[in-house]
Amino acid sequence: MRNSNILFFMFFIHLVFAQNVFLTKVEKTNNNQDRFLYKIEKEINDAQYLGEVEIQGFSKDDAAVFSLIYKKAKEIGANTFLLKPFENVDGTNQPFNPANYKLSLYYLPKNKLLNQTNQLYIFASSDKNQKININKNDIIISPRSYLVFKTSTDRIYTISTKKILGSTIKIQQKLGDDTQYFQVSATKIKSDESGVGGLNLKSGDIIGLEKSFAEFLSIIYTEKNIDSSL
Repeated sequence: MRNSNILFFMFFIHLVFAQNVFLTKVEKTNNNQDRFLYKIEKEINDAQYLGEVEIQGFSKDDAAVFSLIYKKAKEIGANTFLLKPFENVDGTNQPFNPANYKLSLYYLPKNKLLNQTNQLYIFASSDKNQKININKNDIIISPRSYLVFKTSTDRIYTISTKKILGSTIKIQQKLGDDTQYFQVSATKIKSDESGVGGLNLKSGDIIGLEKSFAEFLSIIYTEKNIDSSL
């Protein structure tokens, strides 16, 4: 009986805290082979509305959530998305709630996408403060937040986690270079990649992100102000 109670409790916790992704509206479908799923804003007038996906429940595994959203979007041929805020009774938008939100799904020809250039995004991890150093300036990035700054072609940007086993990257962009996206992860232990066994300690990694996932994070994370002199 005790084991049954434990199993029931674990199942209940899963129901309460699991994050689910539902395709709640399908207006039409599009047959395309586009592999990307980008955020749109100004391009909305040229986009074809296809449907809507709703995310219910909170999860710290943002990559897994995006994977579910991506699969739902591709079921109807969507290649772009836009946050659809919930509205109050008076018609104003409610504050973003990471435990319940909707994304409108669209199809937009790739040649109509507006390409961001000469910008650098740095995302925090989902659950821990992370101290980083940008051009010799220490910055604390709070969980589920990100920094954006315009890069200058005559500057080299050095970003470091200031950890013994951490990472340091140097970035210098040319005029017109595509925006780059990175995430600073907290200390973690992972299995040895050689497959022989053992563990590798990773302290404060800086990980390059694919554009689709990064633009999703820019929806569910909060942008923080950054000193323009960095």
